[in-house]
Amino acid sequence: MRFRICLLIIGVVALFVLNIFFGSVHIDATDVLQTLLHGGESEDAISYIILGSRLPTALTAMLAGAGLATAGLLLQTSFHNPLAGPSILGISSGANLGVAIVMLAFGGTITAGLYSWSGYLAIVGAAFLGSMLIMGLLLFFSSLLKNNLMLLITGIMMGYITSSVISLLNFLASVENIQSFLIWGMGNFNSVSMQQMPIFATLCIVGLVLALLLIKPLNAILLGENYAVNLGVNIQRTRNLLLLATGLLTAVITAYCGPVAFLGLATPHVAFLLLGTSNHRVLLPFTMLTGAVLALLCNLLCTLPPTTVIPLNAITPIMGAPVILYIILRRK
Repeated sequence: MRFRICLLIIGVVALFVLNIFFGSVHIDATDVLQTLLHGGESEDAISYIILGSRLPTALTAMLAGAGLATAGLLLQTSFHNPLAGPSILGISSGANLGVAIVMLAFGGTITAGLYSWSGYLAIVGAAFLGSMLIMGLLLFFSSLLKNNLMLLITGIMMGYITSSVISLLNFLASVENIQSFLIWGMGNFNSVSMQQMPIFATLCIVGLVLALLLIKPLNAILLGENYAVNLGVNIQRTRNLLLLATGLLTAVITAYCGPVAFLGLATPHVAFLLLGTSNHRVLLPFTMLTGAVLALLCNLLCTLPPTTVIPLNAITPIMGAPVILYIILRRK
C-alpha cells in the first residue's frame, strides 16, 4: 500500500514537471530550466509562457483534480451510490446555472445598490450558491427517498431543469455573452493566473481539509447510518460539513475551470481499484493523489498538439467513461 502511494506521489511530481517542460509551444529544456531558476530577471516570451501560463496551469490541474476526486468520493460514500458525482447528481449543473445567470443575464457584473461584483468574484460566488442550492435539495430528497436509484434519477432531473434554464438564458443573451459562456463551458485549467492562484488554492485547500476531517464519520457511514449513530457520529453535522466541502470544491473548480466532466465521477473508482480498500483513512488521500495524476495527464494531452490547446472536456470523457462502464458491467 505504501509502495502504491509512493508511486502516485512520484507520478504527480513527474507529470507536474512534464506539464512545465512540454506544451503547445516548443521550448528547449535548457531554456525552461534557466527560466525556472532565473525567471524573475527577465520578462521575455519564454518567461511568460513558463511562469505565467504553464506553472499556474499545472498547479490548477493538480488542485482541481484532487478537489473533484474528493467531492466524488464524498458523494458516493454519503449516498451509497457508485454513480454519484458532482456532474451526475446535478451539483455541477447548479454551478453552471449560477455562472450562466452572471455571464448571460448580467453580462458578467452583478449590481445591488451601491455594490457591484464582477469578474471571477461574481462567477465564483454565483457558482458556489448554485451548487450549494442543488446539494441542499439533494440532501433534502435523500431524507425522503430511501432508494438510491430514485435519488440518482432526482439529481438527473434537477440537472435537466437547470439545463433548460441555461438554454433559455442562451436564447435571450447577446452573442458576446454566449461566446464567453461557451468557451468557459469547454473546460480548461489555464484560466487561473498566478495573481489569482492564492485565492483559488486557499479555497481548494479549505475544501480538502474539511474532507479530511470527515474520514472517521465516513468510515462509520459505510456500515450504515444507524451503526454510525450508535458509534456517536452526528449525522446532521457530518452532512452539513460534507455539503460545505463538496459545494465549495465543486463551486470553486467549476467557476475557474468550467464544468470538468468525469474526473469527479470516475477517479474514486480508479483509486479504489488500485488500492483495494474502502477505508477512507487511506482511500481519501489516495483518491486526492489519483485525481491530481489524472488531471495533470489530461492537461498534458490537451497541450501536446502544436500551436493549439484541445478543450479539456474533449479528453476527460475518453478517460473517464470506460471506467464507469467497467464498474457498471462488473457489478451487473
